[in-house]
Order: sequence, then C-alpha cells, then structure tokens
Amino acid sequence: MENEESEKQSSAVARTMRVMELLSGHKSINLEQLARESELPKATLLRFLGALANLGYVYRDPYDQYSLTLKMFSVGSRSLEHLELVRVARPIAESLAERLRETVHMGIREETSAIYVLKVESKYTIRMHSRVGKSIPLYCTGIGKALLADLPKEERDAALDAMELVPFTENTIKTRAALVEELAAITDSGVSLDREEHEEGIMCIAAPVRDYSGSAVAALSVSWPLFRYAADREAEYVDAVKTAARRISELLGN
Repeated sequence: MENEESEKQSSAVARTMRVMELLSGHKSINLEQLARESELPKATLLRFLGALANLGYVYRDPYDQYSLTLKMFSVGSRSLEHLELVRVARPIAESLAERLRETVHMGIREETSAIYVLKVESKYTIRMHSRVGKSIPLYCTGIGKALLADLPKEERDAALDAMELVPFTENTIKTRAALVEELAAITDSGVSLDREEHEEGIMCIAAPVRDYSGSAVAALSVSWPLFRYAADREAEYVDAVKTAARRISELLGN
C-alpha cells in the first residue's frame, strides 16, 4: 500500500512538472491546447493548475488563459545565484563585456542542449534577444560547440547520436562528419566560433571554462551583431574571450 501511494505521488509530481515545462513555452495557453500538449485529461489538468495557482506559480486570466507567474523565475534565479560558478564568473564576465562592449553569456551543458546561466548585456541599444535559463543547441552555437568538443569520445558520440542537426541558417553545419571535424579543430585551438550558424546576422566566439579536474564545466562567449563585428580584430576578440575563460577556470582551481 505504501509503495502504491509513493508511486502515485511520484507520478503526480512528474506530471505537474511536465505541465510547468509546457507552460514555460507559451506566453499564455488555454486548457484545451494544454490538455492536447500534455496528453492529460482536462479534469486532472485542472486539478494540477488549481494547485499551482494556489501556490502562486500559475496565473489564470479572465479569458481562461493560463501562464506561469514570475514566482518560478524568482525561484530559478535564486538557485542560479547560489551557484559558485556564476558567483565566480560574474565580475570577469562584466569586465569582458565592458572591454568589448558586447553581450557576454556563460552556459552549461544539459544533455543535448546548453543552458544560459549568466548574461551581461551589451552597452549598445541593439542587443541579443536571450535570457538566463534559455536553452540553445550544442551543434550550432559557440557555447554549445565548445562544450561538445570537450566531451570524452564515448560521451560525445552518444550526444551526437541523440541529435538531429536541424539547420537554423544557411551556415548551420548539416552533417555529422563536418561537425566532428570542426570539434577537432576547436579542441586544437581552444576556441569555438559561431559564424551565423544559429542566428542570421550574429557572430559568436566562445571558450571553455574548466574546473579543478580540467573538465569543461561551462563555456563563456561574446556575441556580436554582424554589422558591429570587425573581422580585422578577430585575433584580439579571441584572445580576450580565452583570457577571461582562463581566469574563471583558475578561480575554480584549474
């Protein structure tokens, strides 16, 4: 009986988290569409939504549209702030953003994606449309490729097996062979470039951040709109990003 009750609770938690994940992908959504996407009965879904609304995580507007409240963002932000990695990296990322006057991100790997855990805005009016907590592909972003290149071969192969190389732009790498070749070059150079592979008009330079064991626990990047990217300064940009990533790594014991 006790095992059955425990399994029911675990199932309810899993389904509730599934609902919250789906809500995070929409500005607002009605019950019918959410039921289709979650594959849950409407009665069950209403029960979960009611509980989440009572806790302050979900808002139901007068038109019966559901959305996540800022309470979830607040909880997630607090947990990220407690990460030693973010605390150590922030002043160095801010210094890098000040020097190059462009947007700096730091991301960590989560299975076949990377997640932004830190962002420092550009000094310019035109900025990157990104946010802490955003998920990005590994195979076509500066941060993602830097993290992917550092994986042990077996783990990297497993990650590649799980990926579909969906093209975001004309420059997106489209074959596994080409990606493997680029990852080898990244390993040799210690730097990863995204030349409009994920977003048209956006250039990115990234470098791995390593902990005491030498493993890449994160990657640091700087992003430019193409019209502000000075190709003749690329060596300077690369050096600045690598130096900042190395400084964070040293503070982590590398």
